[in-house]
Amino acid sequence: MADRSITNSGERQDQDVMEETRSSERYLRPAVDILETGDGLVIRADLPGVAKDQLDIGMDKGVLTIQGQVRRTARGPFVYREFELMHYFRQFQLPDVIDQGTAKAEFKNGVLTLSLSKAAAAKPRRIDVKVD
Repeated sequence: MADRSITNSGERQDQDVMEETRSSERYLRPAVDILETGDGLVIRADLPGVAKDQLDIGMDKGVLTIQGQVRRTARGPFVYREFELMHYFRQFQLPDVIDQGTAKAEFKNGVLTLSLSKAAAAKPRRIDVKVD
């Protein structure tokens, strides 16, 4: 009987091989709240286990990237483990009205708070009318 699979057993590729363009590192997507205010956006991200010096925030070409590295603090080999801390990674496309130069970040108790202001041209303004 002929083999009806798409690949013959001699041509079979190893399925455990990953693409070269993908990292073998696994990441968690941190929980995020995004609030719009009159002045811009406030982004809050939960990053438990991340130290301030292991946090990397960047903006490039309208994309906000949040990366947090978690330090493993176990003092010995695990006998049993149900939960593993992993590094965090999340990206957002920012609207064009955000002024990337005025971004502010605060990190306290594992919660990152980013304040992103709107560009002056995008903020609503009032125009006074003069009467002759």
